[in-house]
Amino acid sequence: MTEKIRTGLKSGISLLGLGPGDPAALTRRAWDWLGGIETLYLRTRHHPTVVHLPAHLALVSFDDLYEQYVDFEAVYAAIIEKVINLGRAGSVTYTVPGHPFVAEATCPEIARRAKEAGIPVQVIDGLSFLEPTWRALGVDPFPGMHLADAIEVSMRQTPGFPPSAPALIAQIYDRDVAAELKLTLMESYPDTHAVRLVHGAGTDGELVEDLPLHEIDKSPHIGLLSSLYLPALSPQSSFEAFQEVIARLRAPDGCPWDREQTHLSLRPFLLEEAYEALDALDREDMDSLAEELGDLLLQILLHAQIAAEEGDFNIHHVLEGISAKLIRRHPHVFSEVDVAGVDGVIRNWEQIKAQERRAHGIPEKNGLLDGVPSALPALSQAEQIIERVGRVGFDRLAALGNPEIITSKLTAFDEQAGKAQLGDLLLAVSGLAYNAGIDAESALREALGRFRARFGAMEAEVLAEGERLMDLSAEDLLRRWVATGQDEEGT
Repeated sequence: MTEKIRTGLKSGISLLGLGPGDPAALTRRAWDWLGGIETLYLRTRHHPTVVHLPAHLALVSFDDLYEQYVDFEAVYAAIIEKVINLGRAGSVTYTVPGHPFVAEATCPEIARRAKEAGIPVQVIDGLSFLEPTWRALGVDPFPGMHLADAIEVSMRQTPGFPPSAPALIAQIYDRDVAAELKLTLMESYPDTHAVRLVHGAGTDGELVEDLPLHEIDKSPHIGLLSSLYLPALSPQSSFEAFQEVIARLRAPDGCPWDREQTHLSLRPFLLEEAYEALDALDREDMDSLAEELGDLLLQILLHAQIAAEEGDFNIHHVLEGISAKLIRRHPHVFSEVDVAGVDGVIRNWEQIKAQERRAHGIPEKNGLLDGVPSALPALSQAEQIIERVGRVGFDRLAALGNPEIITSKLTAFDEQAGKAQLGDLLLAVSGLAYNAGIDAESALREALGRFRARFGAMEAEVLAEGERLMDLSAEDLLRRWVATGQDEEGT
């Protein structure tokens, strides 16, 4: 057996897994192979099995590279280059903790580059850290366990995996990594979410800690062999779970009402839900806003599901498209482009959009204002148009917002030609709002909200007295109106 393995690869690269840390977990094939070679290259000496390796081996580690380079990517690149060169020159055995292809950045890339260069490669499997971790936790990873790297997750703004499924996050090297990791996770999970830290799985020092998420960086046991088990939140807490709910509603045995809907039949609901979300914003009611955003998301997913059923597109095309567009239009965030403030962002945005139109063969007559939806409420349209023409230095509409101009338009108002004049007056008022940094549509909505609340209070008072509004005189209505808001002006 030993001789067969020893001569199995006379030249090239052998990638060997040391297992999770207990020398008893080293495979028979790995032990036999180690007995037949003279030199062993290690990614790191910091592994419990290393001190138990055959005494005759000359051990060469790459630990010094971790001190020479500022990040892991550079370290791994240097290791890969050295192993490839050793493989070109003859035979080399390179060993890593666990399994060569589980949570290991160097071996898959070594295998890929060796294949391109025609260098023979063999993989001597090792028990990964995963098997003893599942045993220590007493969980089965199927179905749906998400595996992640602590450093990669900690570099994100959000975790990057659905909270409706459990996750195992490996390679929490120290407390600094744990601190960064918890900040990212707490964007999606409660601070007190119960988690489990697993230290040294598969070694004599194996330990499982139960603690709240916000305390993981306080653990004194965190080290090179630490992982975090993150139990799932509610099964309905992810985008994917919601997508399944919508698909189920539209399935052949789903809801009759949802099944008969079309893009066109859903139009009024899309508009209604958008306005209800705006209403919650105006009232600064965060509980209502959360509910209304859910209702709005329902409409988006229904349209995407219908489109998928009709073979037009699916929600993943929608997500990919908007993500790619945002990344493409924000090179100052996602690449090395420098812009000067908000004005620079806007100018660069317009240049990118013009490039996109040319790339898609859209005629240049697609002008600056063509992107303003005509279905928007008039005040919202006015605000967008004033802002867009201002990007190119045309400030005529903004100038209409001068209070003196508005006063002159009011003075010159003629009821005979009132519609056009009133439109110009409203446009001027929109300019006034824009110059003051006020969203005219929201301001009018809020004013209407105040009026409705005050009028409702007056109406409730009249009804409580056993009277009806229609039976009151104009003078009595005015008196009651004043009484409901003595400290208010305007409405």
